[in-house]
Amino acid sequence: MARGLLIIDIQRDYFPGGAYPLVAPDAAAETTRRLLDAFRAAGEPVIHLKHIWDAPDAAFMRPGTDGVEIHPLVAPAEGEPVIEKEQPNGFIGTRLSDELAARSIDALVVAGMMSSMCVDATVRAAVDQGLSATVVHDACAAPNLEFGGRDHSGCHGPRRVHGRPRRRLRQRRRRRQPAL
Repeated sequence: MARGLLIIDIQRDYFPGGAYPLVAPDAAAETTRRLLDAFRAAGEPVIHLKHIWDAPDAAFMRPGTDGVEIHPLVAPAEGEPVIEKEQPNGFIGTRLSDELAARSIDALVVAGMMSSMCVDATVRAAVDQGLSATVVHDACAAPNLEFGGRDHSGCHGPRRVHGRPRRRLRQRRRRRQPAL
């Protein structure tokens, strides 16, 4: 079996000047670029997810806009699949499972945006399907969020978002117990 790099939604709308800029997207994209270069140099597979929000009231990722396009720093090379999705979970209504199976990928290295939504949902679904997933937290970006009166700053969000839930997923896999 093999590992593959899954790049989730690193699209222009998440950068300064876009419709929904995140905290430190440039730094996350630069880290992702280094991962991308390493995977390409090693001949390991790379798959890109691209979010499309095709609704009349869509605030960002609208079809036909510059913001929906994958950021040029991590643009797909010829032959790298780009899978369009409409849900935070990259497996729902897409060919992601088929692409992973066709490449015998059972271990994912994940980079992307937003940590608190699409990255989280896709990684959870991957683990539910028996895949292993390593989230590269500094190759992810998130918005500033507030919950319960506490600030969850986007610059710290990827580590917070991926830390505790990932530990729970690892524990669940070890014990083979269903999630609560």
